[in-house]
Amino acid sequence: MNRETQGPPLPTKKLEKSIVKVWRTTAAIEDGIGLIVLAVLLYLDYYFAWPVWIGWILIGLLLLSILYSVWSVFVRPYYLHKNWRYDLNEAFLQLKSGAINEQHQLIPMAKIQAVSTKQGPLLRKYGLYSIEIMTMGSSHTIPGIPEKAAMEVRNQIAIFAKVKEAEE
Repeated sequence: MNRETQGPPLPTKKLEKSIVKVWRTTAAIEDGIGLIVLAVLLYLDYYFAWPVWIGWILIGLLLLSILYSVWSVFVRPYYLHKNWRYDLNEAFLQLKSGAINEQHQLIPMAKIQAVSTKQGPLLRKYGLYSIEIMTMGSSHTIPGIPEKAAMEVRNQIAIFAKVKEAEE
């Protein structure tokens, strides 16, 4: 049996390309703060002449942090965007993400309790929204959708979820 005969077809809608810039900027800010903290600790190690082993641990952490920063700023956002998909119909909302560990989520419209859009300063800069979908047991997010499409998806989910609740 192939994937198509086991359930609904895989989601096909992609996120906006500019979400990569948002993810890169966010990672750069977070990693920059971490590197500043490590730099301050290295200075304090030098200034107060802490035991030698503390300095070596800090240098090791600094090297690992630099490697992680390269991954999180340059590589990870590209793969996140490349593998993120979503789709919806009257019965289900489908989310697919992950390059190494693929995650497929099939959320029944009847279980959706609330849906909202969210936009922080970085998303606003690129004209993007995130859609938050709440069910009784969890919440799900579709990041990086342009304003017009985000409002349409949000309204469509709300309509489909309400129709299913009214039929029960």
